[in-house]
Amino acid sequence: MKILLEFQLLRSPWSIQTLRRPFHQYHKTFAPLNFSDYEAIGRCEQEVPEYFNFASDVLDKWSQIEKERKGPSNPALWWINGKGDEVKWSFEELGFLSQKVANVLSGPCGLQRGDGVLVILPRIPEWWLLNVACMRTGVTIIPGTTQLTAQDICYRLLASKAQCIITTDVLAPAVDSVASKCRFLKTKLIVSESSRAEWLNFSALLQAAPAVHNCVKTKSQDPMAIYFTSGATGSPKMVEHSYGSFGLGFFLCGRYWMNLTPSDIMWNMSDTAWVKAAIGSVFGPWFQGACVFVHAMPQFDPRAILNTLCRYPVTTLCSAPTAYRMLVQHDLTRYAFKRLKHCLTGGEPLNPEVMAQWKSQTGLTIYEAYGQTEIGMICANMKGMKIKPGSLGKAAPPYDVQDDPVKTASTIRGNFYVTGDRGSMDEDGYIWFMGRSDDVIISSGYRIGPFEIESALIQHPAVVESAVVSSPDPIRGEVVKAFVVLSPSFKSQDPNKLACELQAHVKKVTAPYKYPRKIEFVQQLPKTIAGKIRRNELRNKEWGQI
Repeated sequence: MKILLEFQLLRSPWSIQTLRRPFHQYHKTFAPLNFSDYEAIGRCEQEVPEYFNFASDVLDKWSQIEKERKGPSNPALWWINGKGDEVKWSFEELGFLSQKVANVLSGPCGLQRGDGVLVILPRIPEWWLLNVACMRTGVTIIPGTTQLTAQDICYRLLASKAQCIITTDVLAPAVDSVASKCRFLKTKLIVSESSRAEWLNFSALLQAAPAVHNCVKTKSQDPMAIYFTSGATGSPKMVEHSYGSFGLGFFLCGRYWMNLTPSDIMWNMSDTAWVKAAIGSVFGPWFQGACVFVHAMPQFDPRAILNTLCRYPVTTLCSAPTAYRMLVQHDLTRYAFKRLKHCLTGGEPLNPEVMAQWKSQTGLTIYEAYGQTEIGMICANMKGMKIKPGSLGKAAPPYDVQDDPVKTASTIRGNFYVTGDRGSMDEDGYIWFMGRSDDVIISSGYRIGPFEIESALIQHPAVVESAVVSSPDPIRGEVVKAFVVLSPSFKSQDPNKLACELQAHVKKVTAPYKYPRKIEFVQQLPKTIAGKIRRNELRNKEWGQI
């Protein structure tokens, strides 16, 4: 029996019991994973340590361990750009360089503890240095995507009251066009080989900066980062995370979901602006002493991804479901991955059909997780769990989250945080995603989740991608409508005949009453800059609200 529910997360303090031991003890406990261990940790009542800083308490400890270790080890960061350029930093080198960057922030940039810095950088090594340097100085980092417009940048600078912005020469003109409107902005730092008027140059300052910096002592509840949501259901909102919620919260994520050890190499393809980058490209891997692998890749290129997995010893891959949907369009049996053994996904639901195709062609299972910018990972398919295709796995231990007071108040019911997503829980405790609360379609009294229909549609060879929303109907109130992107080989077929074929297909795959009574073929679907489908835009168009 399945029980319909809104995903709820118990709001309680968070900490990791193993961290109450010295770091040099817990880093040696990489035994084979047992999921029951994870469930036991989730049931424990633990105390949040009063003070915690990921830079000094984790990264500097790995640097020390690295010095004492004999023989070669994985780098902490391994960056390539696909053009022959490569950067490899050990934990010791990461510590050395990040201390110099910390001196740049607190010196020439004039930033003090508690100040905010908007960092808009692509996947370049400097982004990782700045993340660590902000922790060392107590400066709040505010990541942003390089796809932001001048208006977007202005909005974020004003909303966050950031005193500094760091970006490349590509976006510097956009910043200059709105800087006069941003009354809190005091410093502009450019990551570029060339100089620019009214901008400090990162490379020059880094070279001249002192090499020793004393890391500030931060409390677990002190603010560490501000992330802007992707704006899938409205204007982007600010979400503040603390040193504890990020630094401690993602320990279990790296250990049990990513299944990482110091011998692993983790490639997370997330944009640097999203919380997923913090989870999969900073805290999760580095908590475990694993290597963070980065490919600059300015544009998504399936062949480049597959070739990279064949050439480099990546053991763990994390990418969005959209990427997997595109990758399985290629004949994966022609590629011999060098060391890949564990695959992860999150950000939006993964269609079971895509998971099956990936498994049949590579022999690897995709472990899906569900989370939010506000929370981090909420539930997941952990290593060692039985996978139920289409399920998000089981609930993860809780986080304590802070947000805009008005918005936060609207999501609190007693001791629970309500995510705004709807799903169901089966008798084994597995979570099944239905959709955003406002995405759920109620037709003739039936509740219909869009994701189930989209998953049914993608099983048909004609469908590359789809989005399902409600559409007004004089008799049923609202009905299911599907916007469908066709495979090139089906675009010449009669649309009416193909629509009937897709409707019949959905009736066979899922309950007949759920089939899309309306189908519209489109060239592409509207998406956020994070790649998530903007169903609200399609729904509003259907209901004449835009």
